Amino acid sequence: MGIEMTRRQAALLLAEALVGAPMMAAGARASGAETPLAAGDKPAGPGAEPAAPVYIVLWFDTEDYILPASDDAALRIADFLTQQGVRATFKVVGEKARVLERRRRTDVIAALARHEIGYHSNTHSQQPTPAVYESVLDWEAGAEEFDRRERPGFDDLTRIFGRPPSCYGQPGVSWAPQTYLALKKWGVNVYLDDGEQVQLDGKPFWYGGLLNIFHIDAGRQLEQNNDWSNLESAKANFKTLYTQISAEPQGGVVSFMFHPTQLISEVFWDAVNFAQGANPPRSEWKIQPECSPAQRERAFQYLEGLVSYAKSFPGVRFVTASEAYILCRDEAQGRAFSSQELARIASQVKPGITFQVYENYSLSASDIFYLLNRLVSHYVSNGSIGEVTLAHTPYGPASQAYGVTMPAGATKIGWSQFSRTAIDVSEFLTTHRSIPNAVWMGSTAVTPEAYLLALAEATRAIVAGGRPPDFVTTLPADLAAAQYVAKDTPSIWEWPIFPPGFHSAHLMELARLQAWTIKPAILEAVGRHAAKNS
Repeated sequence: MGIEMTRRQAALLLAEALVGAPMMAAGARASGAETPLAAGDKPAGPGAEPAAPVYIVLWFDTEDYILPASDDAALRIADFLTQQGVRATFKVVGEKARVLERRRRTDVIAALARHEIGYHSNTHSQQPTPAVYESVLDWEAGAEEFDRRERPGFDDLTRIFGRPPSCYGQPGVSWAPQTYLALKKWGVNVYLDDGEQVQLDGKPFWYGGLLNIFHIDAGRQLEQNNDWSNLESAKANFKTLYTQISAEPQGGVVSFMFHPTQLISEVFWDAVNFAQGANPPRSEWKIQPECSPAQRERAFQYLEGLVSYAKSFPGVRFVTASEAYILCRDEAQGRAFSSQELARIASQVKPGITFQVYENYSLSASDIFYLLNRLVSHYVSNGSIGEVTLAHTPYGPASQAYGVTMPAGATKIGWSQFSRTAIDVSEFLTTHRSIPNAVWMGSTAVTPEAYLLALAEATRAIVAGGRPPDFVTTLPADLAAAQYVAKDTPSIWEWPIFPPGFHSAHLMELARLQAWTIKPAILEAVGRHAAKNS
């Protein structure tokens, strides 16, 4: 099951190590020779180019700061990719960068710097990890705590590599929604990792104000088996992916990753030191068992063979996190929407509140909330309607609206009260840059979902007739976009570094509130991209 299985395999290896069981026997060795692209592998039809590009986001969680040989593993990978003309994203742990500096491994630092540097937390598996300390904090306090604990590593990467990291991904599955608020303030625009907490049809998406290359289905089929002997089957899987994606109108994204340390180690470095919530002092850290030279070479041959094979297909382009951000740029941001466009958007607002998708842009539920409230509040203040520019995507509510319940039927709200509420909501959006958890109609609170329904009704009336309605209607509504956020179950938190039994309903509740911000990331059309670069 792709990257998730890699982490489960690490847990299995750890369990076997703890009871003294032998490691799994190596299976049949895979040939390290590159399989050439046969004529039949090329797209059918006139010309050699596929219908659309296949973008590969290749990334490496560079985290092992205990085993010195992991430095050389990262160096070999980076040098190989440079020789191939392939740029990858190396997500580096803060402590790993500091250790490279202390070991005077300027060769490794220089080799990684030729690629793109992402951030992979300050100390990775030292306790408590992000999800653990965030699990007792609310939205804003969690962002502040993430900044306090993790910003030093981010700053060290900036200093050591000479530029700020382009993206972030959590250690293991230690994911938390509050990180998005902090990352956006740092200037980070991409969340690059894998996990089960949030996803959108297995493709890139916007969430929490960041481009998420997270839970991408295309690429999980390229995962190695336990002894790295499945190179040929991985190539076959890539060929199938390529055929499917290159047939899509705008192509698509493949995301896959490796840990440099896993190519040389029998068990992960943190599994022998920080498992089950352990946090030993540095003086007691242990070095994990290393693979034999033959096992190491087979692992490197897998990685190198797979990259060379993928690179041989026409239309394949390896992209870094920042390049993916450009390809998936949010065309709705900064766009001026006409009143007629806003009326059309309002007509699509239903009791199941969710995102909307148009030809070359998408709108999250919070985008829609912002745009329609801006039109109505401007009309209330100035008596006119006109274009509205989407200045930013508001975050979801910071908390649930405890005790707010909606009547089963419709409730009529007079225009006088509704217009004053629209002004109040506009001020809230400006001050907090988030959706309110409750919207007040005088002394009566309604949910933001119900308010958005009424807002859409008011928008349609104002644009169509040039005057406000006498009344607007609030109806029960829910955030249908929350379906893309997982429910809290132990299975989405499976990582041997967590304390026994760790899971967090609180984090997933906060995550569902941020589903107000979720929407598909739309790849830039090939023609538009070519025109802009001609």
